[in-house]
Amino acid sequence: MPPLHLDHLHALEHEAVHILREAAVQFPRAAILFSGGKDSLVLAALARKAFAPARAPFALLHVDTGHNFPETLAFRDAFARDFGFKLIVRRVQDTIDAGRAAEETGPNASRNALQTITLLDAIAELQLDAALGGGRRDEEKARAKERIFSHRDEFGQWDPRNQRPELWNLYNGRKRPGEHFRVFPLSNWTELDIWCYIQRERLPLPSLYFAHEREVFLRQGALLAVSPFLPLLPTETPQRERVRFRTVGDMTCTGAVRSCASNLAEIVAEVAAARQTERGTRSDDRRSETAMEDRKRAGYF
Repeated sequence: MPPLHLDHLHALEHEAVHILREAAVQFPRAAILFSGGKDSLVLAALARKAFAPARAPFALLHVDTGHNFPETLAFRDAFARDFGFKLIVRRVQDTIDAGRAAEETGPNASRNALQTITLLDAIAELQLDAALGGGRRDEEKARAKERIFSHRDEFGQWDPRNQRPELWNLYNGRKRPGEHFRVFPLSNWTELDIWCYIQRERLPLPSLYFAHEREVFLRQGALLAVSPFLPLLPTETPQRERVRFRTVGDMTCTGAVRSCASNLAEIVAEVAAARQTERGTRSDDRRSETAMEDRKRAGYF
């Protein structure tokens, strides 16, 4: 037989499927961290493909800040139902009500960092030994140096200076009681790869990713959606613009971009020409130079 030559997307797909199967073998209690965003839905679709015709052995776990876009929550529920996944939701509001976290105050208050406590509580409650995420190395410098099988200690913390080698696609999932792993099958994908794969596989998407008219306001260089969770300052004026979102996280820190891309072909072209990373629209990453790494050290996604 002639040698099999894979194109770029097929090679990435095969690598992700291999990682998902490795995770299933090494971690009998694992879940996919699912936000309803493009990366987590690609990860869930790959998991479905990796184990077909059987059902994927992972539930979907969503940590709901209570400040999510309504469109994302509606999509989350529909995706889990239509693709045959069990959906587990844990809420930051419950963590606050239990006295496990304190609500931030001030004009830039966000629940994004509080997700860490809710996530770690959920991992302990569900006795998960792995949480699979859609993080990619091209997103942010802290994610760029994280392993595919990323070890977390008994406190859920990540030590970037003490990571395990991953030579020849061999992944070490050994752990002590109380420890767990984060697994990132999409580590070597880029934002453009994600969009090309969504286009090829014709995957469903939240409407937020497509250009639409919305009330937004400018704060610290980010176009934020007008919402009841983020009061306007006296100097801020809402305006109606045609925008779309490159990420769909918490409404209080997820910025939009001005765009006319109303279909997948136009989004692919727009992303290919972009000079700013998708995380560049996230105000939570601007709190400090090491904002993402600090959150990851504490147990963030």
